[in-house]
Amino acid sequence: MAKTLRSFVSHYTILLTLLFLLTLVGAGDRHFSRPLSRAKHGLKKEKLSHLHFYFHDIVSGRSPTAIRVAEAPTTQNSSTAFGAVMMIDDPLTAGPELGSKLVGKAQGIYASASQTELGFLMVLNFAFMEDKYNGSYLSVLGRNTVFSAVREMPIVGGSGLFRFARGYARAKTHKVDFNTGDAVVEYNVYVLHY
Repeated sequence: MAKTLRSFVSHYTILLTLLFLLTLVGAGDRHFSRPLSRAKHGLKKEKLSHLHFYFHDIVSGRSPTAIRVAEAPTTQNSSTAFGAVMMIDDPLTAGPELGSKLVGKAQGIYASASQTELGFLMVLNFAFMEDKYNGSYLSVLGRNTVFSAVREMPIVGGSGLFRFARGYARAKTHKVDFNTGDAVVEYNVYVLHY
């Protein structure tokens, strides 16, 4: 009986050792992270681009491009509309007139995120449809204090020609209609990309 038990333990030990070694060999083929060649993925020399356009935020009329989709119970009593969330599909144009050449859309949300000043959390994409940028977009995630002369927001990424993008967008109010709430904002965007 002792001989059979030793034989079983010996075989069991060998089997466990083989399973452990096979697990190590199989795990070697899987990578959570590994270095890659930039050239092999089409990433050549990084360049800096400047984009200039006008953002038309239209909240009034029969076809608004920005609509309120949520608000807090206290939003109506807040001087800053704290808690209001707007969904946008705003035109981006080459000039300040709405009828000027359409170069893209600003799509996403902005929300009133300050109780003391009109400060928005901006979470949006600049989706371009013009020339070589058609189908490419830049992603913005930042703070927009509307009554500051110039606001700066980070560019946190992009797609298409803007893969691996990073940079910043400078916003300056061009025109605002305090009766309707409609606004035109001039944007200068500086972005590093490949």
